[in-house]
Amino acid sequence: MAITAIALIVNPAIYAVVVLWNDIAYIRSKEIAMATLATAADTPNAARVLSEAVSRIASFWNLSNAQAGAILGLSAPTISRLRSGQYRLEPGSKPFELAQHLLRLFRSLDSWLGQDDQSARSWLTTPNLDLGGPPIAQLATVRGLLRTGDYVDALRARV
Repeated sequence: MAITAIALIVNPAIYAVVVLWNDIAYIRSKEIAMATLATAADTPNAARVLSEAVSRIASFWNLSNAQAGAILGLSAPTISRLRSGQYRLEPGSKPFELAQHLLRLFRSLDSWLGQDDQSARSWLTTPNLDLGGPPIAQLATVRGLLRTGDYVDALRARV
């Protein structure tokens, strides 16, 4: 932000280049992240690993089966089976893709807050003016899950 503000004061043309460069870097980072997620889905253990990760995320964040189910588009009983290891997310399915985005959000939040689970739980339940409510409430929709992930990524990337 500071570099961009200085560039604007010095020369508006430089500001345009800096903004364009930031946009290109952001788009490229998103492409790399999505390629990584797609590649992860192709590994033989992807279903087991992602299912276990989602189960752990739900535990770390104290999500009920209903809350986790709303995020992944699954029923509460299915989430219960997922947590007990009797159900696995299928690669290529919508719940698998949503779980990948949930994992991305978890990793971003974990990195931003320094692996402090209590802070993460607090952040998720505290109303956020930028997101229009508590982040945990936003995760029940695909748009909300993606927007929250992008928001945390932007917070982590501040200069």
